[in-house]
Amino acid sequence: MNLKETLNWRYTTKEFDTTKKISESDMSQVKNLLRMSPSSVNLQPWHFIVAETTEGKARMAKGTKGFFHFNEPKITNASAVVLFCSKIDADEDYFKHIADIDDKNGRFPNEDIKNGFLGAVKTFADIHKYDLKDYQHWMEKQVYLNIGSFLLGVASLGIDATPMEGVDVKALDEEFGLRAKGFTSLVAVSLGYRAESDFNSTEKTPKSRLPQSEIITVI
Repeated sequence: MNLKETLNWRYTTKEFDTTKKISESDMSQVKNLLRMSPSSVNLQPWHFIVAETTEGKARMAKGTKGFFHFNEPKITNASAVVLFCSKIDADEDYFKHIADIDDKNGRFPNEDIKNGFLGAVKTFADIHKYDLKDYQHWMEKQVYLNIGSFLLGVASLGIDATPMEGVDVKALDEEFGLRAKGFTSLVAVSLGYRAESDFNSTEKTPKSRLPQSEIITVI
């Protein structure tokens, strides 16, 4: 599929075909999508829990008890579910950890450039921590950048996805012990293949967006 076809093909899947499973090779590409997402100053303030087994999806579905019960089948009937989590805080030790990994991977030709990178990371982190006072929210924004590229990426593989903010993040934080590890859950994304009976399929319900003339100004 070309980009236009991919964008028109993908939609938020409401019903998965439980007989179809994502191949191991495609799941490997799915996990690489998570890892390769861009983020501000390469902060990568995220962690992902990937449920591929029945037991794993049952644990993930604990986030759909009570008010969010309507999302439970989208988790239990999916082939896999990814829980996107954000760091709660990031300190200079974490910045150094990123820089050391970058250095190991050949990103810095010399120590001065590495130190310059560290200075830039600290500068932007301090702006959000002290001036804008939105440090955790800034990190969450990076996770949402990942989600956006993730949805397009899996669609390019012919995999359907359902992003869900409609989950109990506190219950999921507790289920996976996230807060003690310095993370909190944000969004669950179910993956699989659309069922023929899915009412939301683009084959049955045409996509609708605001006209380009309304949302884009070319100067």
